[in-house]
Amino acid sequence: MMPLNLPLAETSWTLYIAIAALVIGLMLLAIFLQFASLWLQAFFSKAGVSIADLIGMKLRKVNMRSIVDAKIQLVKAGIHEVSTNDLESHYLAGGRIRNVAQSLISADRAQIELTWKTGTAIDLAGRDILEAVHTSVNPKVIDCPNPELGKITIDAVAKDGIQLKARARVTVRTNIKQLVGGATEETVIARVGEGIVSAIGSADSHKAVLENPDRISKSVLARGLDAGTAYEILSIDIADIDVGINIGAQLQAAQAEADTKRYKAEAEKRRALAIALAAENRAKVEENRALVVLAEAEVPRAMADAFRNGNFGIMDYYRMQNIQADTGMRKTIGGDPDDKGSGSGESS
Repeated sequence: MMPLNLPLAETSWTLYIAIAALVIGLMLLAIFLQFASLWLQAFFSKAGVSIADLIGMKLRKVNMRSIVDAKIQLVKAGIHEVSTNDLESHYLAGGRIRNVAQSLISADRAQIELTWKTGTAIDLAGRDILEAVHTSVNPKVIDCPNPELGKITIDAVAKDGIQLKARARVTVRTNIKQLVGGATEETVIARVGEGIVSAIGSADSHKAVLENPDRISKSVLARGLDAGTAYEILSIDIADIDVGINIGAQLQAAQAEADTKRYKAEAEKRRALAIALAAENRAKVEENRALVVLAEAEVPRAMADAFRNGNFGIMDYYRMQNIQADTGMRKTIGGDPDDKGSGSGESS
């Protein structure tokens, strides 16, 4: 019985091994078929992406199609320094590998210096690197001021007081080297607007600006307003310039009105001081009159004391009365009614 069972056991093990080999083969075939399309596409494009690379991407949850397409685009464009690992790293960092790859190709065709490291840094900084390269190749025009912000003209006043309303168009291209950390388009608009206001304000007459609007462009360009920005200013063109209101006349009228109010206030102040001084003088007059009355009241007392002390006699008194009567008569003849009254009173 034993010799009969040994061949049967060997047959069973062989069958098991064959089944296992078949299952493994089917699994390998399934895996190969899963990555075959991308691998064959990369193989015939000489992109250098292996089955192992694709399996690793699958395990790392990387979009294989995006990586393979980007690598094929770069290789076909003659850019071989970017590896599959570089593409995976940028994808895992949250970057847009398709944009960076296309920007590298565009920069290479336009002979613009752009490396993979710089492109990924710009992309991770939130800037659209592809649009930046396109703007570097095809400069764009910026309206100054920006109508979307609600202002359509830049208003400035020349030295003669006339207001000018200007609109400018700024042609810029992207400065790739300063794209990371460089100031944005809003900064360029603000600087150009400031330069226009300064150029108009330094003009002696608004007519000179209207005759030569290019003096504004030359003055603004000479300031180097694109320093520290992500753009390079190519030209500044004055699209339109209109005459506004006469600011100088308005300021002069406002100044004249203010001077009038000030002079009126000063005149009122002087009038009030004059009234107060007159009242003070009247009070002094009344005070002096009171002093005179007090002095006159002392005369009878002094005369009485003189009588009692023998210093003043009756004949002296009569002579004084005669002198007062004579003085009163002379004043009456002279036409002084006040003195007449006082003299007649004293004589009586």
